Amino acid sequence: MSSVVEPRFLRLLLGDNTITIRPCRWDVGMVQADALGVDRSQTLAALSDLETALPDQLMGEVEWLRAQTDSVLILGDIPPAAAELADRLDAPLVWMSNFGWDEIYRPLGGAFEPWADAALAQYKRGQLLLRCPFDLSMNWDLQELALGLVCTSPRSLPSDWERAMISLNRTLVMVGFGGLGLPLDPKLFLLWPRHHFLMAPPAQAAHALEGHQVPNLSFLPGSVRPIDAFPLCSRQLGKPGFSTFCEALDQGVGLHVVERRDFAEVAALMDGLRRHGHHRVLTRDQLERGDWQLDLPLNAPEARPLPQHGAQRAADALIAVAEAQ
Repeated sequence: MSSVVEPRFLRLLLGDNTITIRPCRWDVGMVQADALGVDRSQTLAALSDLETALPDQLMGEVEWLRAQTDSVLILGDIPPAAAELADRLDAPLVWMSNFGWDEIYRPLGGAFEPWADAALAQYKRGQLLLRCPFDLSMNWDLQELALGLVCTSPRSLPSDWERAMISLNRTLVMVGFGGLGLPLDPKLFLLWPRHHFLMAPPAQAAHALEGHQVPNLSFLPGSVRPIDAFPLCSRQLGKPGFSTFCEALDQGVGLHVVERRDFAEVAALMDGLRRHGHHRVLTRDQLERGDWQLDLPLNAPEARPLPQHGAQRAADALIAVAEAQ
């Protein structure tokens, strides 16, 4: 696996210490100002920096992969530069996503237009698109396979912690705003004394200390992912996010989602949520005032639930591509 995500966090998600992690940045996406906003100027600067760094990185990773003396299949989610890596290795390239950066950059116009054009050209070099739900158009002229909800299954919880959460006899609510987090006034949780909130430990020690002083807030143990605790929860409070939506819908958890309108994927996510998930939509102002609507019924979806087992279908497709080499 090639990623700049912190290796310990990746291994927690994967549950497999045998996977080699290569610390490489392959794309920029959108540089985030916080969990609900992006920084366009910093994004453009980061794209230029990456373009400068990619040639040496490509050379090094091609050499490393060749040294493994194994057959290679490149799975991209969803860095355009994966096309060049696959080409140099003469390896099949499979994309797996619900959007491409071409459709994120193009509506921003101006200096983002050349980056959108370049991304589109790279995406068209793949052999297969594994199309995830909550998707944009991704008109790349490729063979496609549509997937259902793409997520893993919950793992067993530490028994003492699970018993402690159940014994609270409170409605449990997962809180999550992605890797950057979003500082919330701890006093807001106290507005909901009949609810108990769960969240991953904050990265900043000061926020963790404040959280420990809130009686109806618990941090997840270090070995526990949010999806592992979803079977205990009835609702989730957070931002629009592909993985969170898939995990919550798969586990039957209602979503309280804070609106954001800063790039195109969000519209697809929110449209899919309204069609397929039990939900409530909040403004950022409501979030910051504590008006989380946890005492109100969820809005029913407009259409049927999305199919499950998307991850297994993707795995089967990748095996088929690899065996066809």
